Amino acid sequence: MARDNSPKERQQKQLARKQGRRASYDRILIVSEGSKTEPNYFLEIRATHRLHTANVEVQPSELGTAPIQVVQYAKELFEDGDRYKNIQRRAFEKVYAVFDRDNHDSYHEALTLAASLNGKLRNDAKQPVSFHAIASVPSFELWLLLHFEDIRAPLHRDEVMRRLKLHMPGYDKGAGTAFATTNVHLAVATQRAERLAVHFTARTDPEPFTAIVELVKLLTTLRG
Repeated sequence: MARDNSPKERQQKQLARKQGRRASYDRILIVSEGSKTEPNYFLEIRATHRLHTANVEVQPSELGTAPIQVVQYAKELFEDGDRYKNIQRRAFEKVYAVFDRDNHDSYHEALTLAASLNGKLRNDAKQPVSFHAIASVPSFELWLLLHFEDIRAPLHRDEVMRRLKLHMPGYDKGAGTAFATTNVHLAVATQRAERLAVHFTARTDPEPFTAIVELVKLLTTLRG
């Protein structure tokens, strides 16, 4: 009898193989505002720590770069999946939407939407899903700058970039070596970011703040 080799069967077998390669820790979906800088940074961490690609998925927003669009895309990608990216529906325990404060009009709306989704969505195991905004004020580059300087007062994003380039002369948005370059200072950056979080939140802009530290702590403590 001929073997059934239909596209549906092949897809099911491929999913079964991918599931078999999963690690024991939670499946994580990270959706970012930037199309290069943030994805490359998190992909660097995934590669450095040898995390399973079936457990840690990193994607830029395809709806746009406004914070509300990043959150909406993270929700849609979680709920609908994307067969072209080999992302199954509701296949995660944790979802993170990564975006900057900048001058985005929808920034606070995005924070509110993300908070409203936390624990409300269900994954393929019928479990409530952790859904969080990972915001930076003013920008992602503040997190990188904290590896070199103890920032405690508001800075414009242009000033953050200027200072960062003094420490990382070759830094450019989209560069794929930011984690390798800054990793030696990760502990001090973590302390500085956590100190800021004692006094400020994502909603107290323009005060400096970055939740990137929480996501980095999670990823760097997982075991591939």
